[in-house]
Amino acid sequence: MHHPVISPVREPLVQGRKSYHQITEDICAPTEKAPNLAWTAGFLLSVAIAAFGVACILLTIWNGIGEWNLNRTIGWGWDITNFVWWIGIGHAGTLISAILLLFRQKWRTGVNRAAEAMTIFAVICAGLFPLIHMGRIWLAFFIFPYPNTRGPLWVNFNSPLLWDVFAISTYFTVSLLFWYTGLVPDFATVRDRAKGVRKKIYSVLAMGWTGAAKHWQRHESLSLVLAGLATPLVLSVHTIVSFDFATSVIPGWHTTIFPPYFVAGAIFSGFAMVLTLMIITRKVLGLEEYITVGHIESMNKIIVLTGSIVGVAYLTELFIAWYSGYIYEQFAFYNRALGPYWWSYFGMMTCNVISPQFFWSKKLRRNIAFTFVLSIFINLGMWFERFVIIVTSLHRDYLPSSWSMYAPTWVEVGIFVGTIGIFFVLFLIFVRVAPVVAIAEIKHVLRSSGDQYTGYDADPKYKEYYESVKSGEHAASHDQH
Repeated sequence: MHHPVISPVREPLVQGRKSYHQITEDICAPTEKAPNLAWTAGFLLSVAIAAFGVACILLTIWNGIGEWNLNRTIGWGWDITNFVWWIGIGHAGTLISAILLLFRQKWRTGVNRAAEAMTIFAVICAGLFPLIHMGRIWLAFFIFPYPNTRGPLWVNFNSPLLWDVFAISTYFTVSLLFWYTGLVPDFATVRDRAKGVRKKIYSVLAMGWTGAAKHWQRHESLSLVLAGLATPLVLSVHTIVSFDFATSVIPGWHTTIFPPYFVAGAIFSGFAMVLTLMIITRKVLGLEEYITVGHIESMNKIIVLTGSIVGVAYLTELFIAWYSGYIYEQFAFYNRALGPYWWSYFGMMTCNVISPQFFWSKKLRRNIAFTFVLSIFINLGMWFERFVIIVTSLHRDYLPSSWSMYAPTWVEVGIFVGTIGIFFVLFLIFVRVAPVVAIAEIKHVLRSSGDQYTGYDADPKYKEYYESVKSGEHAASHDQH
């Protein structure tokens, strides 16, 4: 009997026995048809929330930071908490795009496009917070080092806050280039199907792409170069964000474990947000055959890994605080767990350490509803983590006379909720104007990962052979020979 070349263990990444034409039809459909009711309702709700957020931002700019509940003890509150949270969410896109591309992981093809878009929109939302936090947003250009007539007044190159500016702007630029480079062949596909004004718009976006061999060769080369540039950025951006805290001398912040712990936490929260979005997107746009349960399971495996790394980091922090014998560090962690903000600490521990462990079960890893709920819990837990690090470390200083409590005003809450609205407005526009799954990359893996070419159901005549492989009979008969 002729045995199939591809291992039956490999789960198909494209289901429905698709032809190349069907792939084009299915993925281009959301950009060509009128939006359905779910998209319209989601878009209108997101616009309303975003408008409220913009109003809160304008109120803050008009009246000043006094609209927030910051004080002399707690100088950073919801603003920097939300900034770090959004930057973390923006990490999964580049990880899926760059690192998984370099490792030639085929399962990235179903989710990379939306994850890259999510990265760009999350970084836009994150960048708003430091700008507003300046108080005088019209002087934001002061953060750039350039020859000037102000004295000259130069930025402090020793400050991690300046490193943030360079890291995040570089990360945004490379992510944008990476995303757009991948979109060019798909824009050309939409262009060739479009008519009238749409055809002219997509012609400009496709930049003259014809699908010639030379175009593909340059596209592949550029993708690899950008992947090589983006890979160290995945590690460096959140490392530099962690330096905002780790380079200070405040107990609870002054620790060397922050860089790897922040990077693992960023990938952890980023993958959770990708799952939240993709589970909704695959349902609303009918893309279940391209974003499969196999894709979701692969992402859940990464969540288990990064969640476990974050859990080890939490326990290491507690151990080092005890082992150091430094009473102020010990008090910082005692205060986190048993002080007035104990609820945020236990929320963080429950959502980030305990909940991902459910994914050791294959049945739960492949359960769509359970994954969706848990992805929201993880995002909530990572927000709690940033709140715990920032607020609980600041609110009780060395001097009891300066101890204070912090609760956000409605304006701070409004800005945060507004950025969520802005994020979803951008994402919903994206799924209407661009293919949300990479058409060219899905076609590239179809012959090796389509369900008509691989998996247990690829060919009925292999069914008996596959079953014998699963049961171990094949191996036993091979040993006898």
